[in-house]
Amino acid sequence: MFDAIGVAFATVFLAELGDKSQLLALSLSARYRRSVLLLAVLTASAVTMAVSVTAGNLVGQLLPTRAITAGAALLFVAFGVITLRGDDEQDDEEEGESASSSSGFVGIVAALSLAEFGDKTMVATFALAAASSAVGTWIGATAGMALAGAIGVAIGGAVWTRLSPRTVRLVSGGLFLLVGVVLLADALRG
Repeated sequence: MFDAIGVAFATVFLAELGDKSQLLALSLSARYRRSVLLLAVLTASAVTMAVSVTAGNLVGQLLPTRAITAGAALLFVAFGVITLRGDDEQDDEEEGESASSSSGFVGIVAALSLAEFGDKTMVATFALAAASSAVGTWIGATAGMALAGAIGVAIGGAVWTRLSPRTVRLVSGGLFLLVGVVLLADALRG
């Protein structure tokens, strides 16, 4: 279980750096009290990752582990390639997100959860839960997503003055490729 926690934490935390939900938390930090926003980030993380882990765990019970691991490896490699390639259209959409569309705690939780739905983080968590401990994956993924969101809240806009989006994209993409290659090697060893 501890392996699942560590892998899920690292994967989700790195995937969330510079992602929509972190940028949304960053922008909301200018408008809402930090305590409310941090609680909303944690709640949205727990709910979103619970949905993903539950779905992944169900699939994990239906398919052989080797097939799941190979599928997860291919997903991670694809995420790595997509992340390294970059997507200017998505960057423009993320920069245009506004805090004015949500009011109060429930609105923040809903906005953060919707920002994650169908995102690479949710798909990665789904794949991890299908191949390993569901509880460990949920704990690690929730902690990774919450920490990335908390960093967005705490630092605000300052992080982007020090780290270029290109640097974040290259590091994140490279790590996705690395995880994909390691998972693929495990699947092939069977």
